[in-house]
Amino acid sequence: MTSGTVSGVCHGTLGELYQGPLRAGPDLDIAVVSFPVDRHSWVHFTHGTDPPGPPPLGEKSAVAARLFLEHFGLTLPPGRWSAHSDLRAGVGMASSTADIVATLRCLFRIFDLPYDQDVMLGILAVIERADSVFLDEFALYLSGRHRVVRPLGTGLGFHTAYITEPGTVDTAAVTDLLLDHYQRHGEEYERCLTDLLKGFASGDPAAVARAATASAVLSQSVLPKTTFAGMLAHQERFGADGVFVAHTGCLIGYLFPRRPDADLKSELSAFFHSLGHQCSFAQGGYG
Repeated sequence: MTSGTVSGVCHGTLGELYQGPLRAGPDLDIAVVSFPVDRHSWVHFTHGTDPPGPPPLGEKSAVAARLFLEHFGLTLPPGRWSAHSDLRAGVGMASSTADIVATLRCLFRIFDLPYDQDVMLGILAVIERADSVFLDEFALYLSGRHRVVRPLGTGLGFHTAYITEPGTVDTAAVTDLLLDHYQRHGEEYERCLTDLLKGFASGDPAAVARAATASAVLSQSVLPKTTFAGMLAHQERFGADGVFVAHTGCLIGYLFPRRPDADLKSELSAFFHSLGHQCSFAQGGYG
């Protein structure tokens, strides 16, 4: 068993480049291509003499730890948990999934066990519909079935300028609403996903950004963003390749092929401020 302090880390997302239907069986499933971001959740465990309490990131992380210990027939050693997160809850940054994954990664290290993705997926499946933040690449992923349909690699990356609109979204509560919407717009989503996958296959970030915009447009008729129309109208003015959203969250932003310079950051910040929001900048994806 490892001594001292061990940590588990997991990145979050800026929503999705695609969220829509995919028929993997007799029923429609919700498929996502999450948009990884360089923002993280950390979980630390420091060995000591105190009896360990529950992990510090809420009930889901505590359940994940219990299931892990039961699976391997282990008991936590004396010690102290601590945690930190860059990810806001309930807005589309995959914060709860990242917390769970970080907790489990820390547990693998506490007991010096080889990482087992099947164990990770089995525990996630018990707790929640999840994003693919346990992967270090893009993927087409069935969030309810916890199944990777197609790995999409690490060849693409974007710079982003984004905002978070007020409120939070309960992902589980809107599942039926989304599935009804997908049923009505199946052909449009199929075209969108085909274009997105072609963009990934050819390594064309502009094509991926166009498909992400199409997915965001489709999302507007079911879980709309207040600022979407204004942002779409000004996309060309700022030289953005596309618009992305957290489909079941509150994030919305622009996709850029290169890092915005100081002048463009100032213009974007003034624009978002005129809409009543503070602008943030982050790098998403890989590449």
